[in-house]
Amino acid sequence: MNSDNQGVGKVEVRLKWDPSPWDQPPHHLDIIAATYSAEAPYGRPVYVVHFDSRSPDGTINMSRHSQTGQGFGFVEVMVLELNRLASSFARVVVGVAIHQDSGRKTFGGISNAGVLVVEGYKELLKNDFAQVAGSTAATVAEFTRDTSAAWKFHQMVRGFDSDPVVFASEMGSTPRP
Repeated sequence: MNSDNQGVGKVEVRLKWDPSPWDQPPHHLDIIAATYSAEAPYGRPVYVVHFDSRSPDGTINMSRHSQTGQGFGFVEVMVLELNRLASSFARVVVGVAIHQDSGRKTFGGISNAGVLVVEGYKELLKNDFAQVAGSTAATVAEFTRDTSAAWKFHQMVRGFDSDPVVFASEMGSTPRP
């Protein structure tokens, strides 16, 4: 863990939710991270990391994945080693998307959903998605590199109405007024 003047170093994004009732299709949520270059911090992502991928340099990867929410506590975990990211990156946005394979599902329809962002033992964000209950996807965190090359954490809970593929392309966009 880094001191505040060194910025954020290595973080974990943890996700939990309760499984769907036995007679309904499973709820499948995914953590998604998108990286942005220093030249275009609000442009297209350089690359996107999700359950089926990892960053080319291994600095962002999934250490735990669930397609049903079954298990104890946080059932999906993404590790971001920001302190190892190349200097060409200036921004990383992390979000959560709900798969829409079996009809429209929103955060409000999934019980006990929650996200936790930690650096070591320090809690950076804890959220239950209540403020985006009608959304199918949401950003939760933004990490930006400042002029001293230190990474800073910004809470960024913002709802979207899109499936995981579309969400991955729009999650780093500039918020609408």
